[in-house]
This record gives sequence, structure tokens and C-alpha cells, in this order.
Amino acid sequence: MDSYQGFAATYDAWSSGMTEDVAFYVELARETTREADGPVVELAVGSGRVAVPVAAAAGRPVIGIDASQAMLTIARERAEAAGVELDLRLGDMRELALDEPAALITCPFRALLHLPTWADRRRVFERVAASLRPGGRFAWNAFVFDPRIAVEIDGVWREQGGIRHRNHYALGDSRVDVTLESGASISLWWLTRSEWAGLIDVSGLELEALYGWFDRRPFDDESREFVYVARKPA
Repeated sequence: MDSYQGFAATYDAWSSGMTEDVAFYVELARETTREADGPVVELAVGSGRVAVPVAAAAGRPVIGIDASQAMLTIARERAEAAGVELDLRLGDMRELALDEPAALITCPFRALLHLPTWADRRRVFERVAASLRPGGRFAWNAFVFDPRIAVEIDGVWREQGGIRHRNHYALGDSRVDVTLESGASISLWWLTRSEWAGLIDVSGLELEALYGWFDRRPFDDESREFVYVARKPA
């Protein structure tokens, strides 16, 4: 089942509130590809919102993997319009397998939060580690759960990028269900800082940096976004 089928048509409007992540991933791709050969890969590539400018900046194709055919169709159209090459593949990030080790693997826009269980997350991190060249990087971002925000917006209809939606927080499951007015719904499972650290450790990666936003400010008690960069040991 394509859970993003109902989101695809309005995805760009939905994601319009987050723009600073693009410059972060573009610069990281530039840095990484100057240092090392190997593919650049984006997990949950979605509409290509990040992958297209990354491919343009890196001067090489980006391998984009997504479980939604509807989103891959949009990404393909966006890449063609921009004149860049994306190698788009329908697939599950838990089954990541590449023909050659990657220099950089990314998972922007909180997409790792679609993984519901520890086993799912561990599997992805292990597959990423196995797919990176020595010294290669894995970067991702995710929101920091704030109970004050959850209390304020739980069950309330709001607009994001002109898209009417509401959130329902299932605290016992660390899950938020996002439902559009159309009835389309997706779920996200949030993690704590210690859980992210556990995934980095168990996969054999090493933490390079944890930022509190895409401008690379230090992560602190006021941060509301995890922005992680991990490396595979050389």
C-alpha cells in the first residue's frame, strides 16, 4: 500500500515550511564528494525536493529510493524539468543494497520517523553502514518531541502550506498520526537523543556532529530539531 498516495499531489505545499534543510544537504554533498568518490544516495527521496538541488550541486546523479510510486513520479518530473539526473528506485529503505559503496547517504525531512519499531530502525542503520564506503557519511534530521506543542495542537485542525490537517498524539506508542482533510493519513514515531545514539552505536557508525538546526548551531536544551551526521570508520 502506498501510504503517500494521498499526500503526493500536495506534498510540495505541505513541505514548503521547511526550506533551510536543502542548503544543509547541498553543502554536505559538496563537502563529501570533494573528499571521496562513490554515489550519493537519498532514502525516502519523495518529490526530489532535496535530491534535485543536491544532484545539481554535486555534479553527479543522486540515487533516490522511495516506497511510494506516486512520489517517485513527481521526483522524476522535477528532475527532468531541472535538467539533472536522478536514479530513482522503488524500494524499502530497510532493504537498502547498492552496487558500489556510497560516499553519502541522507534521509531528510524526518523520514526515518516512518519506521515504527526498533528492529526496523536498527535494520536501516545496519544497511546504511554496510552500504557506505569507509569514511562515508550518513545524515538525517528528525523533530525533537515537545509535549507542550503536542498538548497545544493535538486534535486541532490547522493549516500547513495551505493544507488543512490535524495531528493525533499516541503517547504510549511515541506516535503522531497526521490526517489530511481528505482523509489521507500517515504516522510518525519519534525518538529521543539516547535512542538515536543507540542506533549509531549498534550499527558501528560514529557520531560526527549533532546540530540543533540546519545552520549547524550546537544542539542544546532549546533545540527542536535533531540534525545528525555520522560516519563509517575509515
